Amino acid sequence: MPKIKKCRGALALAALLLSACSSPEQQTQYAQVAQHPAIQGETMIETCKLEAAHRYNTQSRRISVVDFKQYQGSYEILGSTTRREAFTCSFDESGQFLHLSST
Repeated sequence: MPKIKKCRGALALAALLLSACSSPEQQTQYAQVAQHPAIQGETMIETCKLEAAHRYNTQSRRISVVDFKQYQGSYEILGSTTRREAFTCSFDESGQFLHLSST
């Protein structure tokens, strides 16, 4: 009888060890954090003012920036002239000027 108990104990221990090995290991998943490049907002604002001043035939000091928006892969700067002409400057994710559009 003691041999049977030892065998049962050994079988139970082996089954427990095997079942622990067969279950997949749960790994914690983390959300990816977007790596934003070091964007120099002041440089982008100055570029936008210069582009708008050229388009609207005015001085860059007469251009005002209203808003600076960051999207997933781009940036937008909203502004206006002293004559109330509204515009939007678009930049890519690295801060390079893309285009100027009237709004």
